[in-house]
Amino acid sequence: MASTGERDGTGGTDGAETAAGTAAAPAERKASWRLVGPGIVVAATGVGAGDLVATLVAGSRFGYTLLWAAVVGCLVKIALAEATGRWHLATGRTIFDGWRSLGAWTTAYFAVYVTVWGFVYGAAAMSSSALPLVALFPGALGLKTWAILCGLAGLAFVWFNRYAVVEKIMMVFVGVMFVVVLYVAVRVTPHLGDAVTGLLPVLPDGSLLYTLGLVGGVGGTITMAAYGYWVNAKGWTDSGWMRMMRLDNRVAYLTTGVFVVAMLIVGAELLHAAGTAIGSGDQGLLDLGRILEERFGAVTAKLFLIGFLAASFSSLVGVWHGVSLLFADFVERTRAARAQGTGGEPPVLEVARGQRERSWPFRGYLLWLTFPPMGLLWLDQPFGLVIAYGVLGAFFMPFLAGTLLWLLNSGRTPRQWRNGPLSNVMLAAAGLLFVVLCVQQVRELPW
Repeated sequence: MASTGERDGTGGTDGAETAAGTAAAPAERKASWRLVGPGIVVAATGVGAGDLVATLVAGSRFGYTLLWAAVVGCLVKIALAEATGRWHLATGRTIFDGWRSLGAWTTAYFAVYVTVWGFVYGAAAMSSSALPLVALFPGALGLKTWAILCGLAGLAFVWFNRYAVVEKIMMVFVGVMFVVVLYVAVRVTPHLGDAVTGLLPVLPDGSLLYTLGLVGGVGGTITMAAYGYWVNAKGWTDSGWMRMMRLDNRVAYLTTGVFVVAMLIVGAELLHAAGTAIGSGDQGLLDLGRILEERFGAVTAKLFLIGFLAASFSSLVGVWHGVSLLFADFVERTRAARAQGTGGEPPVLEVARGQRERSWPFRGYLLWLTFPPMGLLWLDQPFGLVIAYGVLGAFFMPFLAGTLLWLLNSGRTPRQWRNGPLSNVMLAAAGLLFVVLCVQQVRELPW
């Protein structure tokens, strides 16, 4: 087995035990708070500016009423990320390797998805990171120039650094976000009694879509599938690291929960009570910055913009690194399958730790995320591209939840690490939730 615990192949069929299931169990490592890291990276990447705005708007419209949905959302993400990490550690195979074992349709979907999604997301991430810089340094540079500089900064940082450095900078971003968001939440003087009441599951009129969005949206992107790759990059390569991975995952999404609750408090106290509306998308955070300046002064507004920048740029760095790892694995395993042909057992594909980050598919996808999307900064997104991006993006989370249920209840996973009743319930609930959100997103597209 490779030093990263990764191997190639289509795996076994349902009911057939994997080789990992018959091997001697590795020694269990002690879980330590000092080793927490990959979960923070995936959570920080998944919580972008758009997610913070969605939570803020929910608070501004319904006060604390939907606080319970934010809590449920964190539990759903813990279940999804745990399942992804468990697959990597229990089987020694990557999530893309698992998808390949389910049939050629998964490879076809991923190939189209990762191409279209990366093209559109690259422009969105650069623009999102540029917005707070324009507000922090008015008149210095235009939005497009800042966006290009952010994209180039992300490219250079990921190109020349390995996972260990990426993890450290993401820890810094999370620290900034944590301090700033909590500071703003405290400044607006939350009513703790109302907040506790919001933990009771209630659906006010017109709140269904906001509720589903809170449960399914915050911290949930393609980077959840990258969690297993970051786990392996950390050096956690077998089931002996299972306890550590679970601690890491829970700490990460509890931190995410704090972000969500804090932004809901800001929306409830600062906007809902005053009946103030903000713009949609990332522009809503700039609107909030202006409101904070009017109420609390320039220092608080500047601090909030710094937190906005940390949220946006951490998502950019995380995607540039994590999705490039996914794409590199996709290319490597597709090439290995073609070289092998149709007969015999699939060859073992060994990938040394850190080697994938230096590969040409990894760096090629980095370039794809950075340079072609810059053209979209000057153009309205083409109609057909918007449709394709919306449909493919909406389908990804149901795809992830469904395939994890399939993989972790079959002979592809060693028996002791297959899903238990709780994992099955959580993944099935997540799958149903994401199907509803998928249908809603597709309905809202400008057909």
